[in-house]
Amino acid sequence: MHNTIAVAMSGGVDSSVAAWLLRQEGWETAGVTLRLFQPEDLAPGRGEACHALQDAEDARAVAAQLGIPHYTLDLSDRFAQCVMDPFAAEYEAGRTPNPCVVCNRTIKFGALLEEADKLGYPLLATGHYAQVERDESSGRFLLKKALHPEKDQSYVLWSLTQAQLARVRLPLGRLSKEEIRTIAQEHGLVSARKRDSQDICFVPDGDYAAFLRHHTGREYPSGPFLDTSGNVLGTHQGIIHYTVGQRRGLGVSSSQGRLYVQQVRPEDNAVVLGDNASLFRRTLTARELNLIPMERLEAPLKVWAKVRYRMAPQPAVLEQTGPDTARVTFEQPQRAITPGQSVVFYDGDLVVGGAVIQRTLDF
Repeated sequence: MHNTIAVAMSGGVDSSVAAWLLRQEGWETAGVTLRLFQPEDLAPGRGEACHALQDAEDARAVAAQLGIPHYTLDLSDRFAQCVMDPFAAEYEAGRTPNPCVVCNRTIKFGALLEEADKLGYPLLATGHYAQVERDESSGRFLLKKALHPEKDQSYVLWSLTQAQLARVRLPLGRLSKEEIRTIAQEHGLVSARKRDSQDICFVPDGDYAAFLRHHTGREYPSGPFLDTSGNVLGTHQGIIHYTVGQRRGLGVSSSQGRLYVQQVRPEDNAVVLGDNASLFRRTLTARELNLIPMERLEAPLKVWAKVRYRMAPQPAVLEQTGPDTARVTFEQPQRAITPGQSVVFYDGDLVVGGAVIQRTLDF
């Protein structure tokens, strides 16, 4: 059983090549594809933008090409409970969630690991671009950036626990996208020329508001746009339409020049607007802290941190303030630190950990 592994196969080129590489290395491999939602779970008219059925067929076809068993697991109930419901609740609370982080922790490296184990596959591989190593001195499993930074996905993997990392293999961590495409094309994998997916899987057209109204069955009333002094500037279309830093789609003019969302306040159904300079903050608090190389921090730690997937890490000081809470202070103010998003900490290529942004302290 030591060389037996399941591969999460989405039907895309990355997971297909991950399975091919493991077969080349002599692993006894099976492909597993997840059914995470039903067509009726999507907002009306969005089904055509979702390619879940075709993706599942492509995964099955690649498994057949590789001569490995293929399983399809229906985790739609668990996905709705662990990912969709919290996604909606966070938006209703005025925050902007990252459902991919939650899905990785609870579904792809949570429920899927459990199901793979039942099938007789104690280890799990995925097509994520990152690396997992074991630190021989401490015995802990470490998460590191991918060798090629332009494809690194460690930002969405920060919440994985030691128990999960111990059972995970990431075969693509040292390969470039070009190398992945070449392997797929040279070996005739049916997914070789598929485009990468860009959107959240259950919001394939990017219309979060339409999904939220459909999922919750609720309408979200209009309310006031306020400036930072509390003056009414106009009327918004419902708080679920807005996130910190947003400029487009506001429909409000001001003598101050361009306006940006500063706060989303569900308690009084208000959206606060201000200028770009007002978006910069140095300090944030965070919850759901997960540290990877160590159990906890006994003293403040200098790290490189980022508050969005597509940004360069910035120097900061990380302090653990409770069992799962933290304070992060950047050397320089950062733009649009957004409650609900992830702050992830690095030491070079090593992922120190991460947390969910709660609020900024210097607003």
